Amino acid sequence: MERVVGTVSRGLRAPIIQEGDNIANVVVDTVLNASKVDGFSINDKDVIGITESVVARAQGNYASIDAIAKDVKAKFGDDTVGVIFPILSRNRFAICLRGIAKGVKKVVLMLSYPSDEVGNHLVDLDLLDEKGVNPWTDVLTEKQFREHFGYNKHTFTGVDYVDYYKSLVEEYGVECEIIFSNNPASILDYTKNVLACDIHTRFRTKRILNAKGAEKVYSLDDVLSTSVDGSGYNDDYGLLGSNKSTEDSVKLFPRDCTTLVNDIQNKLKELTGKTVEVMVYGDGAFKDPVGKIWELADPVVSPGFTKGLEGTPNEVKLKYLADNNFKDLRGDELKNAISEYIKNKDEDLVGAMEAQGTTPRRLTDLLGSLCDLTSGSGDKGTPIIYIQGYFDNFTK
Repeated sequence: MERVVGTVSRGLRAPIIQEGDNIANVVVDTVLNASKVDGFSINDKDVIGITESVVARAQGNYASIDAIAKDVKAKFGDDTVGVIFPILSRNRFAICLRGIAKGVKKVVLMLSYPSDEVGNHLVDLDLLDEKGVNPWTDVLTEKQFREHFGYNKHTFTGVDYVDYYKSLVEEYGVECEIIFSNNPASILDYTKNVLACDIHTRFRTKRILNAKGAEKVYSLDDVLSTSVDGSGYNDDYGLLGSNKSTEDSVKLFPRDCTTLVNDIQNKLKELTGKTVEVMVYGDGAFKDPVGKIWELADPVVSPGFTKGLEGTPNEVKLKYLADNNFKDLRGDELKNAISEYIKNKDEDLVGAMEAQGTTPRRLTDLLGSLCDLTSGSGDKGTPIIYIQGYFDNFTK
């Protein structure tokens, strides 16, 4: 019988993961049990996604604000520190900021505007136009910002992040001055010692600062890149990708994810004879059209994946073929012609008209979006995603 279903994404319920759990065994057992209970088979080129959160939990990859403070203190000493371009997030940055503040004498906090790097808005674009403020050239003090724009609460969280972040620093008795600019070099009028807190633009930010005469320049991936007094750490990303755990600690991005996914793939191969692809995923890198938020506060979508998930899709657009190459065909004749075209398509379709409109993203980024949307970020209890049929096409 001809198949009538393409890609299927299942959220699998798993035990609550705790520090010290063997996450590879938990994933394998969960997949096999779900296959048995739900009645689906394990096939070659199926995909397993594991949310980064449970991997980090199993690793016990946590750090306290004291560990953050000690590392920041070691890097900056008693210098005034410019903390620039943080995203506006209680979950992602608030606890990090508390640790940073605890390790310094004074903070000059520089916020990008009208929004942060991932789209959280401090002020509406139309209001900038109304006030005649150019965010690419104008540097504003906190007083000037308030005079222009008043007090604005975030659409979704109801938080005034200017006041909130300032209060987090000042609760440690640390002076906090706030300015607003999109030019990294603006901070150098206040201090030559800078902690860049942006995520995807951090390399450019550090390059500009170093070229303009900064003395000490670090970014969040330099903080807790090694353990401090036995704390968790991430040698690739430091504090990037961390989440709030408690009011005094963060859960860091997981380590050694490539080793983990290969271990899971090998275990399933031994038990089923099938080669299943495996990835660890974080934020899905999609954008919300209402809140304008780009869902990628993690440094990467996937910190570890098996080799079969490397690269990008190599697909043709069915509607293009139907409207152009085979526009005079109908019914089975059209279906057969398109099927033959797909079977014989070039191995590299970059630039081909038949591929226009297909999604030019890496496989792990596309699958990460699917996984993130399937698992959600709340109480679904499905940290493991099982995807079937993703690598099928019209001919299968």
